[in-house]
Amino acid sequence: MRSLERRTWYIITNSLLGLWMLGAIAAVTAHRFLPHSTWLMVHVTMLGAVSTAILIWSQHFADTLTRRQAPGGRASLGIRLGLHTAGAALVVAGVLTSTMPLILAGAVLVAAAAVMHAITMTLQLRGALTSRFGPLVRFYAVSAVWLIVGVGLGFWMSQVPADDPLRARLFVAHVTVNLLGWVGTTVLGTVILFWPTVLHARMRPADGSRSPLVLTASILGIVLVLAGATADALPLVAVGAAVWLVALALVLFEGTRQMADAARLSYAGLSIGAALCWLAVCAVFLAAGIGSALTWAIAVDRLAWIVQPFIAGFAVQIVLGALSYLLPVIMGRPNARKRSEAELDRGAVFRVATINAGIATYLLPVPSVVKVLLSLVVFAVFIAFLVLAVRAVVVGLRERKAEPAPATHAPGAQLRIGTKPEQAKPRRAVSGQLVTAASVVLLAVAGGIAVDPAAAGINTTGGSEVAATGETTTLEVTVDGMRFVPDVLEVPAGDRLVVEFTNTGTDVHDLTFANGVASQRLAPGESETIDVGVISDDMAGWCSVTGHRAMGMELSVVAVGALGESDEIAAHDHGDMADAGEAAAADLDFHLSPDAGFVPYDAALDPAPEGDVHEITLPVTERDVEVAPGVTQTLWMFDGAAPGPVLRGSVGDVFDVTLVNNGTMGHSIDFHAGTLAPDEPMRTIMPGESLEYSFTATRAGIWMYHCATMPMSSHIANGMFGAVIIDPPDLAPVDHEFVLVQSEFYLGDAGGTVDPDAVATQLPDIVAFNGYANQYRDVPLEAAAGDTVRFWVLDAGPNIASSFHVIGGQFHTVWKEGDYTLKDGGSTGVGGAQALDLAPAQGGFVELAFPDPGTYPFVSHYMSDAEKGATGAVHVTT
Repeated sequence: MRSLERRTWYIITNSLLGLWMLGAIAAVTAHRFLPHSTWLMVHVTMLGAVSTAILIWSQHFADTLTRRQAPGGRASLGIRLGLHTAGAALVVAGVLTSTMPLILAGAVLVAAAAVMHAITMTLQLRGALTSRFGPLVRFYAVSAVWLIVGVGLGFWMSQVPADDPLRARLFVAHVTVNLLGWVGTTVLGTVILFWPTVLHARMRPADGSRSPLVLTASILGIVLVLAGATADALPLVAVGAAVWLVALALVLFEGTRQMADAARLSYAGLSIGAALCWLAVCAVFLAAGIGSALTWAIAVDRLAWIVQPFIAGFAVQIVLGALSYLLPVIMGRPNARKRSEAELDRGAVFRVATINAGIATYLLPVPSVVKVLLSLVVFAVFIAFLVLAVRAVVVGLRERKAEPAPATHAPGAQLRIGTKPEQAKPRRAVSGQLVTAASVVLLAVAGGIAVDPAAAGINTTGGSEVAATGETTTLEVTVDGMRFVPDVLEVPAGDRLVVEFTNTGTDVHDLTFANGVASQRLAPGESETIDVGVISDDMAGWCSVTGHRAMGMELSVVAVGALGESDEIAAHDHGDMADAGEAAAADLDFHLSPDAGFVPYDAALDPAPEGDVHEITLPVTERDVEVAPGVTQTLWMFDGAAPGPVLRGSVGDVFDVTLVNNGTMGHSIDFHAGTLAPDEPMRTIMPGESLEYSFTATRAGIWMYHCATMPMSSHIANGMFGAVIIDPPDLAPVDHEFVLVQSEFYLGDAGGTVDPDAVATQLPDIVAFNGYANQYRDVPLEAAAGDTVRFWVLDAGPNIASSFHVIGGQFHTVWKEGDYTLKDGGSTGVGGAQALDLAPAQGGFVELAFPDPGTYPFVSHYMSDAEKGATGAVHVTT
């Protein structure tokens, strides 16, 4: 009866853990529809599932190690679980609803549970008989203290404005204390004994003797982290992380030897081993990343990167591995335990290999689609544990009823220490499972791989000869907005110039000099030392990121004492390259046709997809693209096309868009189809970053979307635009729908990017429908005589207007900027229209029927623009 009660107790308490796991699954599944989705996924997993597991099983291990129940017994643990669960739920609800009293109440309850846990562990250890591993309970008491500190830091951080530098310091302390303190310290104390037990490895007399040193090093490391955050000393935080890493190294040193002696190959052992590897990787990156960070903001970015592998690679795997061993243990009887173990060990090698290969590949600089597919694969394998866990409990209970009770036995739920290793299971198809896991991961990579080469070159120019002095002048240059500070560098002629360049701006920048020497493109906060060489003449310097020089990012190097004034600066007064290449406009010939095999942009418009929620990923890419016969430019594009993909829906639909910057500079996105505060969703993100932009379409129209990063005119002119069509209610069906987006090209060098100076003149080299001059003149659209055709037209600009006209046709319906100006011939029934006039960022549609077979050209009736490429045709058949 006692055994049954104990088993039932563990099933009930672990059901609470299962509910938190289901909550984490729900948060991950629905994160696109939830506010604060990243915070929610992290905290439901860590504060909910992982912390609940720690409370339950640290008490279990404490009972085993001290060989006595905790003060208050199960009721004490029940109270702690109740307080923690209620507190965590209140914190989550408070964040989701932005209700500070709920957050405060939840934080207080979580902290109260942690205080009670620390006191319970301390009292239980003090009243216990002396045992070899009893002192490991101290790890649980200390870790509970770190949870109290972490909760306090988290609440404090929620009260600090996002732009306050203190917030970054609190973030570093909060994350480090919770990950390494609360979770990490618990694991350090547990694996000293639990790891060899899971492996059924022989423990040597000296094993575990270093536990006091491990605990001391872990405490000292966290204290140094807190001291560094308090004193605004980043190096001290890095030292603290390194000291904590020493504690982990001491544990892994013994664990590595024990793994070599392992008698069994189980999911529990494999999962825990992989988790410990990820803990080591994360701890190393934490110490190194913070140690090399120049600012707290950079430290925050690097710490945020560590959170993903820490949770998925370490925390989740350690919990699932531990449960895979412990759930069969609570079955008690041998046959029941073995049957439960068999269920939880299904596909063990495949599951562990898939999870860890998937996580490792996800962390590589792979395209966003690959990351999505890999995350789905890993997520699915994690979910499989819940299914197997339920099966293990059901099978174990069924087998237990059929199995006769032994005459004498130890309590079924006790962790058995020093038992004889069980006979190793045969390794069934291990290589086959590894091959299958590798195939699954490779298939995910192959399914989402995209190659987007981005290349840029800078030609060099020489200066006059001057005698070198042998001296070196070192100067510092920083960024303020769109200016270099200072913007005049005075250097004695003949000196070698070394520039210490730090990007203190908010966008990606570089520093290029007229002699061809240049820095790498640096993200905000990064630095580089530039050896410019011996200075013989005056020389210009600038940022080569497209458009940045036009916005004022120039500086002058003045050769003090030079014999004559150089014309270097004047010679390089314009343009973004050190030496102007061949202008692409020189290759323009609007009479030419594209090469055979040319595939035009598909102007045919599909109906809106089903459903009222649309999830879209828009990777930003850079690629050399032909924009007219024989004329290429390196365009910046949404999802590999200019214009970007056409999005379509109905009034009331929700669009959840993930923007992924796979380019080489900062980009952003602005959807005219939604109304919302632009501060967060329209912010510029750096290369490698992503953002989520969710909006609800409340009004009908053909709406522009575009990059909003300055200089905005250059970003739009270089391909970063697209259309969102929100159908008006009761939109009548027609035979054909086409979409035409008019835009302008201001050509730079052949194969280069947009010329910002040309954009400012508002005199485009090319005006095109759907990104290519005259493409539908040479490959006409298709319709039949008598068909009703609807043309959706958007003027993306960035500068000039459009007047859409079909030669030989008349519009019986015109809908512009949200309403009909003419519908089915108007009030007389015989009214017509000849052009749809649009300013930049305006759009609408026109409808007409073609009376006879033939070729009907369409143009922008600003005729000089039609002659620059804004021409197409519809081939009408019988």
